[in-house]
Amino acid sequence: MDYDHQKALTEYLSAFIEELHRTGVNKVVISPGSRSTPLAMLFAKHPNIEVFINIDERSAAYFALGLAKSEKEPVAILCTSGTAAANYYPAVIEARYSRVPLVVLTADRPHELREVGAPQAINQINLFGSHVKWFDEMALPEHNVAMISYAKRAASRGTAVARTVPEGPVHFNFPLREPLLPDMAASFKEEKSQTVITHGSAGVSPAVLDRLAASLSRKRKGVIVCGPQADSEVAEAITRFAEKLKFPVLADPLSSLRSGQHDQSQVIDGYDSFLRADKFKSQMKPDVVIRIGAMPVSKALTLYLKDQEIEHLVIDSGGLWRDPTGKATEMIYADEAQVLNGLSDIVEASVENDEWLNKWVMINRKTQEVTASYHANNNPLDEGMAVKSLIEALPENSAVFASNSMPIRDLDTFFMNNNKNIIVMGNRGANGIDGVVSTAMGVSASGRATYLVIGDLAFYHDMNGLLAGKMYGLNLKILLLNNNGGGIFSYLPQSKEKEHFELLFGTPADLDFSHAANLYEAHYKKAESYEEFMDALSDWEKGNGLSIIEAITNRDENVHNHREMWNIVSREIEKML
Repeated sequence: MDYDHQKALTEYLSAFIEELHRTGVNKVVISPGSRSTPLAMLFAKHPNIEVFINIDERSAAYFALGLAKSEKEPVAILCTSGTAAANYYPAVIEARYSRVPLVVLTADRPHELREVGAPQAINQINLFGSHVKWFDEMALPEHNVAMISYAKRAASRGTAVARTVPEGPVHFNFPLREPLLPDMAASFKEEKSQTVITHGSAGVSPAVLDRLAASLSRKRKGVIVCGPQADSEVAEAITRFAEKLKFPVLADPLSSLRSGQHDQSQVIDGYDSFLRADKFKSQMKPDVVIRIGAMPVSKALTLYLKDQEIEHLVIDSGGLWRDPTGKATEMIYADEAQVLNGLSDIVEASVENDEWLNKWVMINRKTQEVTASYHANNNPLDEGMAVKSLIEALPENSAVFASNSMPIRDLDTFFMNNNKNIIVMGNRGANGIDGVVSTAMGVSASGRATYLVIGDLAFYHDMNGLLAGKMYGLNLKILLLNNNGGGIFSYLPQSKEKEHFELLFGTPADLDFSHAANLYEAHYKKAESYEEFMDALSDWEKGNGLSIIEAITNRDENVHNHREMWNIVSREIEKML
């Protein structure tokens, strides 16, 4: 090997990796490949970067997404050239829309081997398009001071862009010439960062706060809607602001507000059930909506908000257009905690607001009572009961990850206010069912006891993700709700078209998932009744590692039971109103 080439390769890439570490990247998920050899070997050599190996690039990217979500820091992913990089695409999209910092590193053929029929070479320039915040086509490695400095600046800039609000993914494409082996005897150089980047928060002026406070002080029937967000400082600011104005807080299960030691007296957790009651919606019309975070999961809440022709404020530090209802009257692009705390200091609420708040709290309490007493038929096993029982059994300081479609909606219904400090997570950026197992694995890799609630189709979609649990002995417990198909479609209008429903939407796969559990050496139990499920649940806490409870459920029964519960809630509310 040419000494100058190896030295250039080693020092250039080592400088980039060391700068990534200095700017906050402490973990990397690597998928094996040839062209990425020098980066992979140097990452493995770095004494302070933890390396995870994931053979499947699609799974690897979601695994990194879960790690970054859980640890609230950027995580790097590395793969070889060609379609390996394309397999990152779904997770990159999710990272962009759910605001998760990923540093995507793809190896590439050098320029002379592009578009000439070379193997494993595709056009990787701007591969992820607008789904990354920044793309950098890195220069070929050279050994001189200017290029080493360039590599450091690129790493520092990329990490800063990924971490700047709104957080998201960045992409570095590395063209590399053979030979690809770095000098493994060389050492990483401990130097100060090339460029220190300081992050700040965007705020609003005192004049704007005064204007907003004056307007809100005149409102008597406000609601605060808090969607998915993971900042505990924002959660505390929301509860303080709500207490000052005497407004209810309609808190999504991913809002960080339904669990913890903070004051939950104004946190409304049952709205998805009682906002289906026409009498409530007609009598409880707000005169202002203040929304923080992404749009909540609940369709009932979305429809309620769409019906209101009132002042609708959206506070978003990310400066993006989060308004799927089309009802926003003012977008406030500033740090949420700064705005809410500033308003709390100066806003004045009327005693008339107490009556409005008390009605919401009273209706929510009744809904909680109905939900707590929910006990559908035990055979076939009811999904609502399975999710409800799991939530009640969750230990302190655990994490629960909910798949999209019905699992997150069941969490919306049954995850009620508690003081256990439970973190609830989900991939609600693009709302897909792909990569859910891998993302939950990434969450568990942070060391937190993690519980995944997932349906059979989403589980099938990402069974490859189970390999990480086997390789790293991760403590992930999976509640697999198997209704043999797409359960959410049974709640939608197309379910009435019986002739083609099963073929196009129900899609029963008739899979025996015990074989997947055996393949990946997971503890496994099947439950077909409530009694069997509770027995399996009671044994779950006796051991660590990868464990699966497969709850066999019935789609038609689930729809009937859920609708019956909503009807009971509606009848009870009508009596109260």
